[in-house]
Parts: sequence; structure tokens; C-alpha cells
Amino acid sequence: MAINYAQKYSSKVDERFTQSSLTQAAFNQDYDWEGVNTINVYSIDTAPLSDYSMTGANRYGTPDELGDTTQTMTLSQDKAFTFTIDRRNYLDTQMTKEAGKALNRQLSEIVIPEVDKYRISKLVAGAGNTSAVTAITSANAYESFLDGVTKVLDSKAPLAGTFAFISPSFYKYIRLDASFIKNGDLSQNMLVNGQVGMIESIPLIFAPSIYFPTGVEFVITNKIAAVAAQKIDTYRIHQDPPGLNGWLAEGRIYHDAFVLNNKANAIYAHKSA
Repeated sequence: MAINYAQKYSSKVDERFTQSSLTQAAFNQDYDWEGVNTINVYSIDTAPLSDYSMTGANRYGTPDELGDTTQTMTLSQDKAFTFTIDRRNYLDTQMTKEAGKALNRQLSEIVIPEVDKYRISKLVAGAGNTSAVTAITSANAYESFLDGVTKVLDSKAPLAGTFAFISPSFYKYIRLDASFIKNGDLSQNMLVNGQVGMIESIPLIFAPSIYFPTGVEFVITNKIAAVAAQKIDTYRIHQDPPGLNGWLAEGRIYHDAFVLNNKANAIYAHKSA
């Protein structure tokens, strides 16, 4: 005699892990793209020092007109998404496909990680200091990090406002490095999302491997060195729009990130050989 086993679908959705933005605190928003998609930033030259002359007409030297250069920053990332939820599918799946939750899921799993990955890639591409050495190990992780900090500070960037994005492999090796002395306890209240500790008062922000370009172990940056622009950030849900009995979700994000030319040396990217 055949036996028909009963089946049941749970109304509790198996959600994936998500994160809030990891990069927001490490970028400044000092420029306003209101009404434009391009901003030109001036860099003003300086005059060299020379010996003062005790004779002649031009005792300070021969004056030249002070020059300047410009950096053009044009927004290039105009991304969008859309999906529908038919009312029948909503009702016949125990109402698990709730539109508001689905939209939040889209933002936390797709939009925010994509923006973070893009920003980190821009930091790496624009870094004024890079190093390609042997792979990070538990014997050189701390020293390699301090080498990066030294180069950042040598650019005259302040220690305040400096952040480090670290890969999972670097996190492993820095915790195993015998010369590493942890600054602060992991149970402290973390003010920066993703922070897992500090080195030399620099917050360590843990990011998944896929957030980093190939071979990059960690990136040290100062907030003054990079600009994040987010001009359009629009997400909406339409109920019963024309042609659909259900919900239509749409979203658009118009953004970009830039490393300022005169502050590129405040960024250090470490790559494994």
C-alpha cells in the first residue's frame, strides 16, 4: 500500500547574512553635485624657497605667477533594479514574499555591498602608496601593517580619521602574529560598522574577500583622501500598477567615489605578490 507523506513550507524565511555599509565612515562628502554630474577641483601650486639676496631689485627672487591644476570628478555609476510580486504568488506562499521586506533584502544584500566593493576598488586604484611583497603570514602581518601606516603618516595625513579595511586572511594572520599587541578589547562598543579591533588607534574594518580586488590584503586610508558621492538614492514600491495585480519594486542609485589627487599618498594598498 502506497504512503503519501505530507509536506509543509515554513512561513519563516531562511534569510542570508547581510551587512550595513562598511565604507561610509571612511569617505567624506565635502563636495556637492547638486544640479551637475561633474565637479572640477582646483589644486593651487606653491612657490619654492630661495636664498634672500642682499642686493639688487628682486631681493626675494624672480616672481612667477602662481599656477594651478584641476581634477575632474564625473559621476559614472548609475545603477537600477526592479522586480514584481504577483498577488497570487504572495498569497500562495504564506505571504512570505512581502514587498517591503523584499526591498530591504535587495538593499542589504545587493545594493549596499556593491557600493562598498566599488569604493574599496577606487581606493586601491587611486592609492598613492602600494606594496607588493610576499604573501602575508603570521610572522609579517603586524610589520606589514606598520609599514603601511608609516607611509600614510609620511604623507602628512593625520592619524585621526584613518581607517583600515582588512581581508579575512589578514585578520587571521594579524591575530596570530606574536608581535601584535591588541589595542582595546573586541567587546568594546564599536562605533564603525564592521570594526573588529584597532592597531595604533586605527580602526580595523573587516570586509569579505569579494570586496577586495585580487591580491589585496588590506587598505589603509584617511577620510580626507577620498570623496563619496551619492546623488540619487531612490527606492519605491507600487501597489497594483497598470498591468499587474500585486507589487512592483524599483530602485535607482547614482553614485561614485574619487581619490583626491593631492591626498592620494594618504592611502596605502597592500597586495600579495
